Amino acid sequence: MVKQRPAMQNPNISPVNPLPPVVTALFLAIMGIEAVFSLGAYGLAGGAQAVGWRVAAIQDYGFSSDVFRWMLENGRYPPEHMMRFLTYAFVHGTFTHALFVGVMLLAMGKFVGEVLAQWAILAVFVVGTVAGALAHGIFIEAQPWLVGGFPGVYGLIGAFTYLLYVRLVSKGSNGARAFALIGFLMAIKLVFGLLFGADATWLADLAGFFAGFAVTIVLAPGGWARLRARLRHD
Repeated sequence: MVKQRPAMQNPNISPVNPLPPVVTALFLAIMGIEAVFSLGAYGLAGGAQAVGWRVAAIQDYGFSSDVFRWMLENGRYPPEHMMRFLTYAFVHGTFTHALFVGVMLLAMGKFVGEVLAQWAILAVFVVGTVAGALAHGIFIEAQPWLVGGFPGVYGLIGAFTYLLYVRLVSKGSNGARAFALIGFLMAIKLVFGLLFGADATWLADLAGFFAGFAVTIVLAPGGWARLRARLRHD
């Protein structure tokens, strides 16, 4: 009996799904800016004044609760302060801070990018970033400055959680399992807070998560139709 030869596979097909270009662009922007700060801090670029680049960037582009309240009290919203709702995500306190953000961005962006379109991934990141800034500005006074891309990354975690929830429910599984990741991350933050002191940025991260979860209900393929059907049924 003659054995059939297996079908020839396309050698050009990668066994690993490539990263969405928008995720790669965000990662390069975050790590590129961090590289400039790190090189300056070690005296490898910019001369003596480069040591203060990070502090100057935090003051110019970081999100400040004090500035936010000043805008609300005076009814003035100048562009140089409004842009802080987004620009703070690209300025980090340390290289390690930026590295953790970058790694989580790549991981979550890859998972979410298997379902969402490019523009939808960017929208989730932006919505999570803005929601994190709003939560920080409204509720946090003791730690006025907020920097780093974690709220946007947590927005992608929220998107991932929703997509996983839909998949589990469609298979008849317990949808609560989809929230295991955010529960684990919040538990880690709690432990670190107890060991090394409270960190008020957890509220911004959580706000980013819920914002990302909520907006993905609409941005996911068929999400708007699914939402309308559910509302009509109710």
